[in-house]
Amino acid sequence: MNRRVMKLVFDTISRQSMPFFVRPVARALCTKVQQKFISPNVQNALAFMEAYLARQPWFAGERLTMADFEMSFAVEALLARGGNEAAWPHLVAYRQRMRVWPAYQRALEKDGPVLMQS
Repeated sequence: MNRRVMKLVFDTISRQSMPFFVRPVARALCTKVQQKFISPNVQNALAFMEAYLARQPWFAGERLTMADFEMSFAVEALLARGGNEAAWPHLVAYRQRMRVWPAYQRALEKDGPVLMQS
């Protein structure tokens, strides 16, 4: 999640108003940081979680635990902003397993759907 937050920050920086002579430097810097550091680390995190969930259904093993409640938001956010869901079938399946839990359904009824902006 820290890399996702960094991506949001760098996206925001490049869209802020600034003196015209600073804008190209700031945008180039933000783009380079995202290309060389943030995006590869987000992809590595996705690949690690995908491989882990290929071996077991939940993040702590065979049963749903608090680890899954912690990770559910991260998975939602990463999939919402991480690109092609077809590349991450185990993460998508995990998200679906979380979404069918009665407590998750009650939360949706109470607070509405999970909205993630790109």
